[in-house]
Amino acid sequence: MPHHVLPHVLATLAAVIGLGYVLGRLCRRMGQPAVIGEILAGIALGPTFLGMISPEAMHLLLPAAADDSQGHVRSALKVVAQLGVILYMFLVGLELNGAKLKHQAGATFGITVASIAAPFAIGIALAFLLHPVLSDGAPFPSFALFLGAAMSVTAFPVLARILEGLGLEKSEVGVLALGCAAADDVLAWCLLAFVVGVAGSNLNEATATLLGAAAFILMMFVAIRPVMARVALLHPPVAMPLVFVGVLAAAVTTDLIGIHAVFGAFLFGVVIPHDSPLAREFIRKLKDVVTALLLPAFFALAGMRTDLHLIADPGNVLITAGIIAVATVGKFGGAFVASRLSGRDTRTAAALGAMMNTRGLMGLIVLDIGLNLGVISPTLYAMMVVMALVTTLATTPILKRLIPEDSRIDDGTRENSKQELGVPVG
Repeated sequence: MPHHVLPHVLATLAAVIGLGYVLGRLCRRMGQPAVIGEILAGIALGPTFLGMISPEAMHLLLPAAADDSQGHVRSALKVVAQLGVILYMFLVGLELNGAKLKHQAGATFGITVASIAAPFAIGIALAFLLHPVLSDGAPFPSFALFLGAAMSVTAFPVLARILEGLGLEKSEVGVLALGCAAADDVLAWCLLAFVVGVAGSNLNEATATLLGAAAFILMMFVAIRPVMARVALLHPPVAMPLVFVGVLAAAVTTDLIGIHAVFGAFLFGVVIPHDSPLAREFIRKLKDVVTALLLPAFFALAGMRTDLHLIADPGNVLITAGIIAVATVGKFGGAFVASRLSGRDTRTAAALGAMMNTRGLMGLIVLDIGLNLGVISPTLYAMMVVMALVTTLATTPILKRLIPEDSRIDDGTRENSKQELGVPVG
């Protein structure tokens, strides 16, 4: 590895962590999750802002392609970023209380299916308009399927953080929303597995990817879950290396199957008893390192690949606004209609629709996959990043208007309820 790589990577991480902390605190003061500030920090250090003010300063953090001809710096950052996302999604799975969510299984099914099917269908319809101008030569089936999948995702971790901040995580609507979002993410990853298979190969191989994903899920719950229940009883210092090996092996397996590695890590976390001493020890020791050090590398890479100048002309601004509107109508509308049909009042249905419309980190992960596969162009990537940010920013103010203050949990009970639900808070 050339001698210049390490200083570049360390400087980039330091800059993103520092700026992300400052912007994250500002976002929290405005009632928004800190993750918004961390994403904005990456964008600020990329071509959109720092690159416009001082390209030399930006290239000190991320060298231009001509100065990084072998891609060493970008590759190193990408490895750190992917490791951060893999471990973060493992923690999300680890904190998911499946038993608690089972009580909402009947109610979540209709809302989950509608909140995926509606935006997916609308995304495919939108692809007919966008493919001629924003595909960069990607085949239409891959482009359309990916656009539909990107519209369908809900950011379960970010939603959990928003609900915890508002004191809604123990409320009926909060638990229902978290159940829907968790189920939504699992289904969305399965859908994405098919899309990635279609984008990277022929239909036969895409079908093989889906079958491989189904076999992996079955193996995790039938074979691995009982083993991890026994491992969780071991003394944490003995069990932790075994769990790390399992996380990485699961991530490698899903990556080889044709799904993103984070799906394997997430599912491995799910099969570990969330209330075990081992799970609590992992969360206590790993969460701050992952969220404060490793995950910002992902935001850095996402932000530095986002050039908002690409969408600055009036035509692209209109397309971006249209994407935001279509994404919101599909996600919000699907969840709202399904909620009303299940007997919920208009205000509750609207709150559920707003929660399911949160995209945040999961949206960025999906977009990163699409850009790496060459399915979407850098311009469409920038538009979709804006859509993910706007739909996430809209959630908190909408919920504050729809749900009265007295319906929320008192501050003194939030920590207890958070543990009771097994809700991820990072």
